[in-house]
Amino acid sequence: MNLRSYKTVKERREALEKEAGVLFPNIGNFTLDESTASTRNCENMIGAAQVPMGVAGPLTIHHSSFGIQNYYIPLATTEGALVASVSRGCKAITESGGAVVDSHRVGATRGPVFRVNNLKQHDQIYRYLMTNLDELKRVAEATSDHLKLKKLLTRGVGHYRYVRFVFDTADAMGMNMATIATQALVTFIEKKFDVSCISVAGNFDIDKKPSWLNAIENRGMKAWAEVTIPSSVLKTVLKTTARSVYEVWLAKCMIGSALSGSLGFNAQYANIIAATFAATGQDLGHVAEGAVGITVAEIVNEEDLYMSVTLPDLMVGTVGGGTGLGTQKEALTLLGVAGGNDGKNAQKFAEIIAGAVLAGEISLLASLSEGSLATAHERLGRGREIKK
Repeated sequence: MNLRSYKTVKERREALEKEAGVLFPNIGNFTLDESTASTRNCENMIGAAQVPMGVAGPLTIHHSSFGIQNYYIPLATTEGALVASVSRGCKAITESGGAVVDSHRVGATRGPVFRVNNLKQHDQIYRYLMTNLDELKRVAEATSDHLKLKKLLTRGVGHYRYVRFVFDTADAMGMNMATIATQALVTFIEKKFDVSCISVAGNFDIDKKPSWLNAIENRGMKAWAEVTIPSSVLKTVLKTTARSVYEVWLAKCMIGSALSGSLGFNAQYANIIAATFAATGQDLGHVAEGAVGITVAEIVNEEDLYMSVTLPDLMVGTVGGGTGLGTQKEALTLLGVAGGNDGKNAQKFAEIIAGAVLAGEISLLASLSEGSLATAHERLGRGREIKK
């Protein structure tokens, strides 16, 4: 059966039902704009997968450039207890005066690999790349009015020369723009040095994979969030103490992560990032990168708890991709970051995610410290009444 031969989603779904002998009454029931989704977001579309969406909050955030704002965080997930957990973290943060957040625009990266003849050619290309960024910028920026080439990093191994181009793509996540610009740069370099590009994406990006390079050099947006939780809030909201949370953080996020060789020294970044990404139309493949980050806990003023999160690699956007789909656009509108705004919306969105991740870390570590994780999942994830 050639699925591409069918012109509409309904025709394709019905043909598949007949071929497979399976009915899809739920997959076929959706509110997406079929003409947009089936031509720009999903090939061979037969319907839509529905994921429950909840909100956590309110969460008070002190932005570096956007003032103090309160948010309800949209989370699309099938994991019972997740939204409740993040909501508890939001409450603890808000009652502590709010999370302070900051961010830095790093840029989308694309890393082609070339095959060179010898060390002499390696040196020629290296010296050119290091001294001619302005010429490369003209080549790259001719491909889009919304893209700027910011910098590059290059390394040589054997007959392979890798180049990591870094692009400012404003409010778009930007990988399509980055790929098109990189292809123009590849063609330019091939002609100039009589070399061949083996792949426009040579894993020096490094895209949709956890890596130390992205943790150190960063990618997309880098964001931070911090809060100091008074002992009174620890007691009333989180039912724990600063010492108990600190001990869990040290054993779990630091020593446990080191012992297991983890690239993420945190409790559950991926949970919150995946749920916000699904709700807001982000590329879910970038969850693998976003989960690499470090949580820090410290006891301050003897009984209070300082906690911070560092997210070095957030590939997010508020225009393009899935952000224009109806549901996802509504979720971005809830956060006040839908559409383009000279790069400000994407940066603000990254800071909101950092605040939500902080809430998730606080709640999970607190739950582990007071031994309620299993019962919470029994009650919220399985709908069971827990006897005290």
